[in-house]
Amino acid sequence: MYSLKYKVTTSCCDSEGRLKLYSALQMMQDCSEMWIESEPEVKRCFAEQNMAQLLASRQVEVSRVPRYKEELTVTTSVYEVKPMFGFRNTFIYDAEGKPCYRTWSMGAFVDKGTGRLKRVDAATVAAVRIEPQQEMDYRDRRIMLPKDGGEVLEPVRVLRADIDYNRHMNNANYVRVAMELLPEDFVVNGLRVEYRVAAKPGDKLVPTIYKHDDVIIVSLSIDKDVSAIIEFS
Repeated sequence: MYSLKYKVTTSCCDSEGRLKLYSALQMMQDCSEMWIESEPEVKRCFAEQNMAQLLASRQVEVSRVPRYKEELTVTTSVYEVKPMFGFRNTFIYDAEGKPCYRTWSMGAFVDKGTGRLKRVDAATVAAVRIEPQQEMDYRDRRIMLPKDGGEVLEPVRVLRADIDYNRHMNNANYVRVAMELLPEDFVVNGLRVEYRVAAKPGDKLVPTIYKHDDVIIVSLSIDKDVSAIIEFS
């Protein structure tokens, strides 16, 4: 298990002094990315093969939203590895060791040059430290879009500031864009995200929003391709 310590600072808070979900996702992502430092065989393989791990899906359960100045610990651990995919838990705990966010995610191993899936060799897969799968309500990584009832909204341009070192839109920014479309009084207790086609600088994301009782789904598309689907509950 790999962990990082955080403090909820001003830039991470909303107008009420609560940790932004966007900022919590950034913490999870940073911890997951830094995990590779604790896995020398994976680090070696990725460097030699010009590979990266890209997020394909994530599910989040929100137990409690931390507030300004709280001390947090983010942990990440891998519970299954396949030649082209890895599965991990990333949790955020408060100072008392109680979980504020429970998540599981699936990452894809890709060639950084082509952007296509690439297999990790058997020796590297065998070298990864596997830890027990943590308790949470595991749901399907695939999000089914309703056949009708969606409202198409104004496009959102992908900015240079949205891009990370993999040269496409950072995964947390899809959620940030989608959250701006939620009603102000909508309280997010659960989140599922499915990433499909990576957005690049200058792309226009066309949002389609579907509202059903206590669930809101936002689809972000580039031309006719769905880039990401975000489900809030």
